[in-house]
Amino acid sequence: PPDPVTEPWYNETVTRIGARNAQARAALVDRDAKRAGAILAEAQPLAAKVLAAPRPTLAAMEAASDLDELYGRLLVQWREYGFARQTFQKNAARWKHWEPKTPDTERRLRAALDAIRECDRRIASQR
Repeated sequence: PPDPVTEPWYNETVTRIGARNAQARAALVDRDAKRAGAILAEAQPLAAKVLAAPRPTLAAMEAASDLDELYGRLLVQWREYGFARQTFQKNAARWKHWEPKTPDTERRLRAALDAIRECDRRIASQR
């Protein structure tokens, strides 16, 4: 079977995820969490599709990472710290194992780890 990353739909789908991320980010800035959540939910199957490739592209990983980061922030806003932590853990695992390492992939890993620590702090303060 052909490698999905070489198919035209692959990059088109990555672009669509990026557009949804921008729409969700704008909705969060406008304090419209409900709309942001709907946009992110719509983009999740797209991210799953591009990440199902045997070797996803860096652009696909970045788009999926941005989606998860936005969704995690939304979950924190809704005080769903455990679910947010899970979402940030996906990003941490994604960037911990990505090769080759770059300053951007390292920054993304640090941001995910910082978000996990923040979730842990908020979970602990609820007890």
